[in-house]
This record gives sequence, structure tokens and C-alpha cells, in this order.
Amino acid sequence: MAAGSAPMQLQLRATIRLKNGLCVPRKWTYLLTEESTDLRTEGRPDMKTKLFSSSCPDGIMLKETGQGYQRFLLYNRSPHPPEKCVEEFQSLTSCLNSKAFLLTPRNEEACELTSN
Repeated sequence: MAAGSAPMQLQLRATIRLKNGLCVPRKWTYLLTEESTDLRTEGRPDMKTKLFSSSCPDGIMLKETGQGYQRFLLYNRSPHPPEKCVEEFQSLTSCLNSKAFLLTPRNEEACELTSN
């Protein structure tokens, strides 16, 4: 990346079911600059994100730190990542003092998307 060039972008999308049952699409844009190993979340200057290497070809692991919280995330292109990927993630987060592990259900029926 040339000096002064725009940061590279990584976009992650999900559909999240709210407590009222409605499904809402979400999109996060992470910015990476040459000067830093941290990712920045677009629109969230208070949040820092670190990207961890993974042996899973279709997944990435992130650690997000904001005002008063930190969380570890495993993103995968498949709704059912290989068990070795989940085990690797659990192992890494346990070494980083993670106290709880939440596996959210992933299936195509969880939230139907309709086009307008």
C-alpha cells in the first residue's frame, strides 16, 4: 500500500434476530492501514480490533475491545464451520482469559431475507 493511500476494507455481514423476532441485516466495515496491525471499525473510533491467524481457510478470528468490554469473534463463510476451527477458537480464547463461550445457531432458516 502506498503512503497516503486509502485504508483497505474488510466487510462482514450478518442477519441478526432481535428479541421481538424480527431479522435485521447488519454490516461491519473494518479498516486496515499500513502503519498499524489493528483494524478499525468504520463509525466506531472507540473500538479496536485485532486479527488473529487461523488454520481455517474460510474463517477469521477477531478480538474487539471497546469502552468497558472485550469480545472474541469467529467469523466463517459456512453456517457449520469444521469442528477443528471451533476447537482452535475455544483454545485461543481460553488462553486469553475468556470466561464464557457462546455458539450462536447458524442455519439458513434462522432469518429469511426478502428483496424489496
